[in-house]
Amino acid sequence: MSRFMLATMGSLGDLHPYIAVGRALKARGQEALIASSAEYETTVRSAGLDFAAVRPSLEAMGQRADVARRLFHPIRGAERLLREIVMPYLRPALADITQASQGADLLVSHPLTFTVQLVAQQRQLPWVSTVLAPMSFLSRHEPLVMAGPNLLQRAARVSPVVYDGLMQGVRWAVRRWEAPLHAYRRELGLPASAQVMAMEGQFSPLGTLALFDAPLASPQSDWPQRTQVCGTPLFDGAPAAPERLAELAQFLQAGAPPLVFGLGSSVVWIAGDYWRHAMDAAQALGRRAILLTGSAQLPALPAGIKAFDYLPYSAVFPHAAAVVHQAGIGTLAQALRAGRPQLITPVSFDQPDNAARSAALGLARVLPFTKVTAKRLATALDGLLSDPAYAQAAGRVATALAPVDGAAVAAEALIRLVAP
Repeated sequence: MSRFMLATMGSLGDLHPYIAVGRALKARGQEALIASSAEYETTVRSAGLDFAAVRPSLEAMGQRADVARRLFHPIRGAERLLREIVMPYLRPALADITQASQGADLLVSHPLTFTVQLVAQQRQLPWVSTVLAPMSFLSRHEPLVMAGPNLLQRAARVSPVVYDGLMQGVRWAVRRWEAPLHAYRRELGLPASAQVMAMEGQFSPLGTLALFDAPLASPQSDWPQRTQVCGTPLFDGAPAAPERLAELAQFLQAGAPPLVFGLGSSVVWIAGDYWRHAMDAAQALGRRAILLTGSAQLPALPAGIKAFDYLPYSAVFPHAAAVVHQAGIGTLAQALRAGRPQLITPVSFDQPDNAARSAALGLARVLPFTKVTAKRLATALDGLLSDPAYAQAAGRVATALAPVDGAAVAAEALIRLVAP
């Protein structure tokens, strides 16, 4: 029996895949520990896994809505994430990961858990890297779709020289943002690295597990060596209360399949007028709707509209006429398996790229979050629902993904790495 430490940082979309892998490891007779923000301890232990808190806590980052507004800025979000959330906590995070890794045979990193690599180098432990979305590879053969002006796509259309020049500028900027990490490496006596650690430097020479679904991206020649696409490891959160599921069943039985609107666990904090636009669009189309609003409190709802603070996506997405969501990779994985057409309203980070890849599969339309109005939602949904090709493409992808167990594939890959 081997012991695995899986470190992650971020929202529930960053937590759930590692819980799924940990559970798959445990089912195979292994020990697994999740190292993440303190607020996730109950969720992880309820899933039957060991847990270790790693700073920063979500509370230390600030009020959720304020943090979300700062980080989801289309231009400066990535910079703020590194400079304000990750870099100031390198020392406490290193101490926490060092403690969490005691007795571990293999360390597993997330794209933002830079201290896993430092601990592995200090203690001469094997480590493997993971990514959750295709954007982490930054392949020049599939230029990243970004929020805002989308400069990388534009540069690629001009010429490879222009694209490479722009990427050099990006590398220079990111290297500046992560300067404290390189200084800390020197302080720890570790060898200097010319790599940008948030880019190519995040990948382990031992291998990388791509924890996303194969239809979203084909392996490219500039991906890291020894990359394996596992498929999404699925963990759909805590079970809903029985009374919530009863409410859902009653609503579903009362009429035609509804539109289902969800914004994941992060974008929901900056929803603003989104829910009002969603309700108005549904009414304009004469459609019923379910809103998955998180903690948002909505006024009295029109007939045919039902709001839930939480439901497991697997319990509601398959019953939708269409799923409207932000394209966080965890939400997208559940939407792909539901086999329903999608309208995607991405904000930033991996979401615009995930949305573009989904649209390329023929199962989705894309309406950027900043452009959402009731009229635009209604127009996009009308086009989505009136063209059967979207539903057909969604069904094909769902059928292809049905036999894929990403958690099992990832767990078995990890076990092979420590096998004698």
